[in-house]
Formats: sequence, C-alpha cells, structure tokens
Amino acid sequence: MELGESTLHDSPASSQPALANIKESNPLDIWNRCLENIRTRINAQSYKTWFEPIVPLSVDDHTFVIQVPSEFFSEWIEEHYYSLISECLAQLTGRELSIEYDIIPDDREDVTIHILPETPQQRLQDQIVNTSSISSELPRSTLYQPQPAIHPSLNPRYTFANYIKGESNQFARAAAMAVANNPGGTSFNPLVIYGGVGLGKTHLVHAIGNHLLHTHKTKRVLYTSSEKFTVDFVESIQKDKVGEFSAYYRSVDLLIVDDIQFFTGKEKTQDIFFHTFNALHQVGKQIVLSSDRPPKELQGLNERLISRFQWGLTADIQPPDLETRIAILRKKSSDEGVDLTHDVVEFIAANVTSNIRELEGCLIGLLARASLENRALNLDLARDVVRSIIGEVRSHITIEEIQRAVCEHMGIPEDILRAKTRKQEVVNARQIAMYLSKELTNSSLKTIGLHFGGRDHSTVIHAYQTVEDLMKTDPRQRTTVQQIKSKLERNYR
Repeated sequence: MELGESTLHDSPASSQPALANIKESNPLDIWNRCLENIRTRINAQSYKTWFEPIVPLSVDDHTFVIQVPSEFFSEWIEEHYYSLISECLAQLTGRELSIEYDIIPDDREDVTIHILPETPQQRLQDQIVNTSSISSELPRSTLYQPQPAIHPSLNPRYTFANYIKGESNQFARAAAMAVANNPGGTSFNPLVIYGGVGLGKTHLVHAIGNHLLHTHKTKRVLYTSSEKFTVDFVESIQKDKVGEFSAYYRSVDLLIVDDIQFFTGKEKTQDIFFHTFNALHQVGKQIVLSSDRPPKELQGLNERLISRFQWGLTADIQPPDLETRIAILRKKSSDEGVDLTHDVVEFIAANVTSNIRELEGCLIGLLARASLENRALNLDLARDVVRSIIGEVRSHITIEEIQRAVCEHMGIPEDILRAKTRKQEVVNARQIAMYLSKELTNSSLKTIGLHFGGRDHSTVIHAYQTVEDLMKTDPRQRTTVQQIKSKLERNYR
C-alpha cells in the first residue's frame, strides 16, 4: 500500500500520545515511533528501499533533520513521502515540523547507506539461523576442504571512479557503494540491479567487485554470468564433479551474477543456484545480481528463487537524462584525448537517448569517421554519424525555448520568469514554464529550478502539481497550456 491509499488516522500509531517536550526528545526515538506508523502504510519493498537507509540526526522546535545517501534520494522522499513523514511527525510531536536533509557528499568514495541498529532480538535470531543451518545446506564433503583458488573474472576498467553519476542511476550507485564498503553487513543482500540494455548494470556490478578487492585484497570475489554458471554446472555433472562445483561457488565472500533473467526455464540450474544462494546468505556472504527487469517480473523462475531475490534491495537504472548523457560523452571523449565542442556534445546527447552503449557507439563512429575520412569534428559530421545510427535526427526543445514561448504567449518579459516577483500573472507563467520543462525535456528537477532563478527542486514539484491540478478544473488554464505545448511541438518535429 503506497502513500495516498490510507490516512494517518487509519493507523494504530495515530493513537500514540504526542511527546511532551520535543527539545529533550531523542530524534532516534521519534523516528522509530514514526517508522512504526509508516511500516503499516507502504509495501515492504518501498519501506526497505526508502526508509531503512534514513538516519535521524536532530530535532528542535521547528525542524527534523534526517541523513540520506544522495540528493536523488532526498528528491524522491520529497516528491513521494514528504506528506506521510510530516503527518507522522506532527501526530507524535504535536506540532508541524519541516524536514531537512543532510546529504552524504557524492564525491566521497566511502559513502555508505546507514541502517538503523538491529534490536537485540533480531541479532539473536540471526545468530541462531546462521549457526543452525550451515551444516544442513553445505555438502559434508566440502566442510573441511581447503578453499579452491578463485579467479575474480572482473574487468578492471569498470570502477566507481569512471562510472558517471546521474539522476537515473544515483540510487543504484549509492546502494552499490554501500555493499562494496560493507559486503554482507547491510540489509541489501542480495542487491539486485535491473534496467534495460546498455544502461550500465554490468559496469556497476563489476565496480562493486573491483572496489572490494582494492580495499580488502584477501576477500574472495567472483563475477560470473548466468550463462557461465549454467555451463559450469552442466560440465560438473558430465565430469561427476558437482561437489567441487558447489564448493567453488560457496567459497566466495562476494558472488556477482550478471543477467539472471537467463536462468529462466533451466530447472536444474535454478535448483543448484537456490542452494548456493542459501549457503552464502546464511553465513553472511554478499550476493549481487543484475537483470533486465525486476525479480517479480521474471517469468519461468521458481517462486522460491524469486522470493529470495526480493529479500534484499532491488534498485533500477533508468535511461540517462540529458545532463548525464552530456557528462558521459565528455568523459569518454576526454579518455580518448579528444576535445569536442559543446554544440557537438549537446547535439549527440540530445539525439541518442536510449542507452549508454549506443551513445558510446556514436562517439566511436564520430572519431573513426573523422580519422578515416580526414574530416573535422564538427556539427556536420555529428549529424551524419547520428543519422547513420538512429536513422533520423530529432530536434529537441530546450528550457530557454519553453520560457520564450510562454512569455510570448502571455505577453510578459522573458527575464521576469527568473525574478523574485510574486505577481500572480508572473507566478502563473513561471509555473506553466516549469510544468512544460518537466513535460517536454529530460532535464532534472534541479536543472529546471536553476533556469528559473536558482529555485530548488521542491518549487518545481509544487509548480508542476499546481498546473496539473488547475488544468483539471480551469478550462482557460488547460487551453493556455495546450496551445503553448502544441506550438512548441510543431516547431520541433
């Protein structure tokens, strides 16, 4: 059940008395009581993903400060769960509190996503499970044998340092870094990263393994694909070495399996992987998986396997936004020792939008054509290369052009949209321009806000929701927005 499907008064926590003296209250106590309510209001996966990583830091008469792993994380909380948290805090404390975010800096390589401490009962239960189940899962023949040598099979080029961060992958990257810094020590076990083709899943899971080996050289890390796991298993059956196969895969500290969707339909392979998963998980070893879709959508997998894939954290990677695509192109071209002009980079990024692999292919094609045909790296060459890859060059709408169109339609100066004025006609025009910027561009909320006088993402969210609500009740507002949108789309077909 997600936000909006219930009210605070439906929850048993609503009967809790307000805290008598908020200044003397422990923020952790307040937060834990707040979580008791929230846990009943949203589904388990959303709770694990968006609330377990939050750390309460401080509280005073007006503000409750929480620590979150990234700016993207704070924006998601702001957009989807702010009202829920505010209501819970108000119910507990007896007053309205604003929520402020302490964001762990993106440039810290040791960034971790913090988890609230376990209760003593949870720790005791985990110890009982861990000590009572090992011998029943591991074959007796493997319990006292020396550990086999492991070749990690990692690509050393795939690291966190050269993984371009963006709004589309920020949460998955933060979760991956948390796992790399503390494998088996977070609730993110397994960590399942999913997304479409060419979005950087393989890079990210390799980065986890490379980071762990760099910081803990004695750790046993193994990367494999679902296809290689299957091939190894079949070969072990043919050679009567299933025991050695099991011992090999169960001897690692970190097991990374790429493209688990290809386990579908392979019943015996699923069975052996199920037992391998259990054996590793029960002794606190980390499992990282990648897939092209979330576990619950994987057809042809055993329900018990899908259930285990959902024990930890599932994080998705979306197609990169415009800013991320530009950053990727700049990084890749810099690695090649080439300095592309801004118009070339922006043109490629605006037209090649589906995935990173296609973006890199376009850059390689551009450099190859420039070298083989002795042509300048200019916009004309970029158009030819992009056309050969995607078949059609699309024009794209910018935030500046949206601002210009709105001001022209509503008869106000363009620079006034970025000013501090609160005149109603200017506020309305600004909100419409923000709404259309979110609808018609791939720009992040932060980027849109910067184009309107440095306003923050919450202002953009408010503007979008205000315009959307007005369009449902005010025919004139709906007509105005539709006319501006239609004119923009006609000009950029």
